[in-house]
Amino acid sequence: MTAGSGVLLVLLSLSGALRAQEDLTASETCKAGFSEEGYTALISPNILQGERLLKVEFSSCLGSQGMQYETNSLDFKVRADGTVFATRELRIPSEQVAFTVTARDRRTAEQWDAVVRLLVAQTWSLHPGHKRGKKKDVTLDPSQPPRDTLRPWPQHQSSGGLRRQKRDWVIPPINVPENSRGPFPQQLVRIRSDKDNDIPIRYSITGVGADQPPTEVFSIDSMSGRMYVTRPMDREERASYHLRAHAVDMNGNKVENPIDLYIYVIDMNDNRPEFLNQVYNGSVDEGSKPGTYVMTVTANDADDSATANGMVRYRIVTQTPQSPSQNMFTINSETGDIVTVAAGLDREKVQQYTVIVQATDMEGNLNYGLSNTATAIITVTDVNDNPPEFTTSTFAGEVPENRVETVVANLTVMDRDQPHSANWNAVYRIISGDPSGHFSVRTDPVTNEGMVTVVKAADYELNRAFMLTVMVSNQAALASGIQMSFQSTAGVTISVTDVNEAPYFPSNHKLIRLEEGVPAGTALTTFSAVDPDRFMQQAVRYSKLSDPANWLHINASNGQVTTAAVLDRESLYIRNNVYEATFLAADNGMPPASGTGTLQIYLIDINDNAPELLPTEAQVCEKPGLSAINITAADADVDPNVGPYVFELPFVPATVRKNWTITRLNGDHAQLGLRILYLEAGVYDVPVTVTDSGNPPLSNTSVIKVKVCPCDENGDCTAAGAVAAAGLGTGAMVAILLCIVILLTMVLLFVVWMKRREKERHTKQLLIDPEDDVRDNILKYDEEGGGEEDQDYDLSQLQQPEAMEHVLSKAPGVRRVDERPVGAEPQYPVRPVVPHPGDIGDFITEGLRAADNDPTAPPYDSLLVFDYEGSGSPAGSVSSLGSSSSGDQDYDYLNDWGPRFRKLADMYGGGQED
Repeated sequence: MTAGSGVLLVLLSLSGALRAQEDLTASETCKAGFSEEGYTALISPNILQGERLLKVEFSSCLGSQGMQYETNSLDFKVRADGTVFATRELRIPSEQVAFTVTARDRRTAEQWDAVVRLLVAQTWSLHPGHKRGKKKDVTLDPSQPPRDTLRPWPQHQSSGGLRRQKRDWVIPPINVPENSRGPFPQQLVRIRSDKDNDIPIRYSITGVGADQPPTEVFSIDSMSGRMYVTRPMDREERASYHLRAHAVDMNGNKVENPIDLYIYVIDMNDNRPEFLNQVYNGSVDEGSKPGTYVMTVTANDADDSATANGMVRYRIVTQTPQSPSQNMFTINSETGDIVTVAAGLDREKVQQYTVIVQATDMEGNLNYGLSNTATAIITVTDVNDNPPEFTTSTFAGEVPENRVETVVANLTVMDRDQPHSANWNAVYRIISGDPSGHFSVRTDPVTNEGMVTVVKAADYELNRAFMLTVMVSNQAALASGIQMSFQSTAGVTISVTDVNEAPYFPSNHKLIRLEEGVPAGTALTTFSAVDPDRFMQQAVRYSKLSDPANWLHINASNGQVTTAAVLDRESLYIRNNVYEATFLAADNGMPPASGTGTLQIYLIDINDNAPELLPTEAQVCEKPGLSAINITAADADVDPNVGPYVFELPFVPATVRKNWTITRLNGDHAQLGLRILYLEAGVYDVPVTVTDSGNPPLSNTSVIKVKVCPCDENGDCTAAGAVAAAGLGTGAMVAILLCIVILLTMVLLFVVWMKRREKERHTKQLLIDPEDDVRDNILKYDEEGGGEEDQDYDLSQLQQPEAMEHVLSKAPGVRRVDERPVGAEPQYPVRPVVPHPGDIGDFITEGLRAADNDPTAPPYDSLLVFDYEGSGSPAGSVSSLGSSSSGDQDYDYLNDWGPRFRKLADMYGGGQED
């Protein structure tokens, strides 16, 4: 800067260097961490020991309990509430100091870091000859204009032709109290340059609050340099502003370098502390010692936490209920931690406490501070400090023998701990009296009672009673220092009652061995049962339950088993040489009981079956060498009563050995072939004798039906040879022809009979056409036609046939089932004929006579057609019955028609009036 450069004069109202912070807002989230990544404050070069510099804010979801602050500097430390202070008296030689603050959670070992920068505000004298002095704070009275003048830029003077440039000042912040009542605009400072004596100067300010949103918070008189605030400030909305002042000439040329202006809003106590929650829920174990941590309540104050306006203190206002003491809890006034202060917490007496907590700023000064309240609900949690106790020292029960999964006794207990919790749920254990494990004690999940249950059947003959000792405990262990009660043990007496038990067979299944073929009546064994009821005099009776072949008999009294028939090992009822039978043993108790036993008889084979030969039919060529017959021997017996077999041809008749030869292939097979060179085609019965290897051996002669036929070169019978080999003689051919003739005759007679029947059907004249025959038809009565003229029916079918000779000529007793029996007709009185169109009597009489005399008419119980009136009826309309040309129709003749028309005569005859 040149020697003639101007000096910019600034009149400031100072109150000391304050911490610079922007956009401080209360964090309402539950995310753990510092409110800012870095903190900045303006400090004096000289710092006293313990002097508060600024406060860092840390938000934790679990409260401040367990948080620890550390720094990497030995000169600065952080208190539990986040206040940064100097550990000793310091003089800061540099323009700024930076260090790191670390917040560590002792419970989770997590940590968070934030950087703190301390800016040093320095002041020089107005003239080069002045000594550097201590910075002076001046409080600005908004109602008075500034009276002092400071030079923010040094003047440039020459000595001996040399120029030396001084350092620029660091302008201390301008402090403005929030919520000022004005009047506005209110002057803050005047800025002027010493060059304004030579040239006109225009002043301006830029930055947030001036030409950047929020705009026009601050303004400046461009000619005089006076800077104003235009409205009340709110520190909670914005705590600081950073502006730059500019000085230019009328042409816009820069006259002085821009200077930085820091404006801080001074906090006022205009915000109450606000709790994060209106209701806090915490818990503490019953019986806890004094000093036990319960919970933490937290209230935030939007005012500056570095001043008393934002310093919150806590206290407990009321406690409900006040039992066993009115001061069971206390609260840390700074951290909000609630702890127990007295002993005697007992869930069984008081399960929940309601504590009203008050938070007050101004460091808890009730006269000047603002307060707010919240509710802390403290639940006393249960510990297992009450052992379960039986309601009585002895219990009793009864169970029938051989019964399982039966509850024989219910053991009741009392436990004062929290129901349906591990401290209340009972666990039962049998400690003596049941060495064989017949019983177990299960817990009823609803009533907590012990259910003594039989898990292993008890036997009255062995144990008539059990004396059990049962102990009860909880699922959770007893609290420290709590001993089991003598009432946690009880005796249980269980009596076993005798019941009639079924007899049982000691050896079941019982196996015996004997040869097959033993005669009937042979004693095999004694299959007896045992009655377990030793204290009951009962008789056991035996009977058969299953004997598939009905081979056995058992003595009803002693159980001796004998044969009722010959036992055959080759029977279908034998499986793997074993025959099984089941017997029943029943006592005469009340009620009777029975048991079953199975007897297995292993049958040893004897040689009682002669061998058989397969196949029984075969064919062979008429010349030897072309083919032979392989035969196999089979025996129903087993080794050693089977092969090897001996195959022989009998000596009688002599033609067998002359024409045939047999060759043994192995123990079970042989080959039969022709001995002679040629044998006429035909069917031959060849007897073969086979003998087994049993002791004694058995022989059997089987006849093999051999067909001898001419063969081709491959050894196969030709078609002609097969017919010739069949051996059909003249008698057989005649029998076949006779059968064919008889079959054809039967077919011809059937055809003639059918033709004759058809002819008879056409010869007999029927009254009605088969299509109009209603006897086998289904009629519909729900259709109404268009009247008589709309239906073309043949009324001739209702007429009486010409003659009845074919009916009268029938032999007595021979008559169709649907014909009316021939006999005397009922005689009805003959009425005089009145020739009137409305008279339908003739029509009805004629129809009745025709129907009664018709031999082809259906029986009386047949289905008749009544909706047919014929075509062109000569009778008039039915409506004509009610009309007459003379008007005095006489209906008395209806009385002569019989009882069927009596009702009609009464209606129209005009009888005597009463």
